[in-house]
Amino acid sequence: MRAKNYFVGAAFALLASGMASSAMAQAEIKIGEINSYSLLPAFTEPYRKGWQLAVEEINAAGGINGKKLVVISKDDGGKPADAQTAANELVSSEGVAMLAGTFLSNIGLAVSDFANQKKVFFLAAEPLTDAVTWSRGNKYTFRLRPSNYMQAAMLVEAAAKLPAKRWATIAPNYEYGQSAVSVFKKLMSEKRPDIQWVDEQWPPQGKIDAGPVVQAVAAANPEAILNVTFGADLVKLVREGNTRGLFKGREVVSFLTGEPEYLDPLKDETPEGWIVTGYPWYSIKTPEHDAFLKAYQAKYNDYPRLGSIVGYQTIKSAAAILAKAGSTDPEKLIAAAEGLSVGSPFGEITFRKIDHQSTLGAYVGKTSVKDGKGIMVDSSYKKGSDYLPSDAEVEKLRPKD
Repeated sequence: MRAKNYFVGAAFALLASGMASSAMAQAEIKIGEINSYSLLPAFTEPYRKGWQLAVEEINAAGGINGKKLVVISKDDGGKPADAQTAANELVSSEGVAMLAGTFLSNIGLAVSDFANQKKVFFLAAEPLTDAVTWSRGNKYTFRLRPSNYMQAAMLVEAAAKLPAKRWATIAPNYEYGQSAVSVFKKLMSEKRPDIQWVDEQWPPQGKIDAGPVVQAVAAANPEAILNVTFGADLVKLVREGNTRGLFKGREVVSFLTGEPEYLDPLKDETPEGWIVTGYPWYSIKTPEHDAFLKAYQAKYNDYPRLGSIVGYQTIKSAAAILAKAGSTDPEKLIAAAEGLSVGSPFGEITFRKIDHQSTLGAYVGKTSVKDGKGIMVDSSYKKGSDYLPSDAEVEKLRPKD
């Protein structure tokens, strides 16, 4: 009898444990997050802090329709195949309601392809290639950050006013760099048919040999340069360019350089007067940004980078989509996301129905040096909605779902 009672008791304990685990699972909503943490810590560490702050705020406010939000994060190591493996594990083993994140454009496209094949909702945080929402866009993929097209259009607005006619380009030789150069040249040539493109340099991402690149551009004798390098490659390019006088007397237009992640390491070597997109957190005076800045500094005792904004807004947007859908069904998430407007530290943004691109904008200004540090000056916020092509143009660019 004692043995029988023991086994019955054990069975009830196991059943109760299983029921408790099931109840716990039902009380949670999981998001699977993927990013290149080990490869690009300058951006992804602030990014992680941003989404962790968002999770904390969401759960403190009652979660998603009363359910706790849990983010399960994986490192893709900068490899598309590893990102797809991580995505598969998150969906099949962890049971996440959606996927989010990615940084590099080729990785964003790999996860987007996975999402499309497996019919899983994917909110791309950072990858900028236009292919994410246009030529390789699909119904399951949405993007937060302003695309290459949007940022190029913002930069061209200023670049087209420059007197320079002879232009050279320097960009990393992978999807992001190729896309950025292509769209900038297209938009610039449309506004300035007199432009000549006299040289292109395509160093491998993360492995720039700056000396020969600078020498080749100087030999082409351009009047202006488009730069798309970032991170350690940007530091090497600037250092070598400064040493050899490449930027002296030449205009430079540069994607992303005004982001603290990439501007801070330049310190007093920061070139003066480059036209850049970026994030001058120290000069943004709006209620939405003030609230974010205060919360971020209180939690981390540090200033935010653009990655912080992207991570924070990715999870805030994902939570808003889940809350509106009232379900984790991918089709209902898509229906909830299309046309959804949400608040952000940069003001209200909308995920467009036609291409799933958000209208989050960017700051455009010029580089300068203050107290031995690189900063952005003369900056202004450009609304993403003002720099997107018409619906008719998008329909030509995007495949039918």
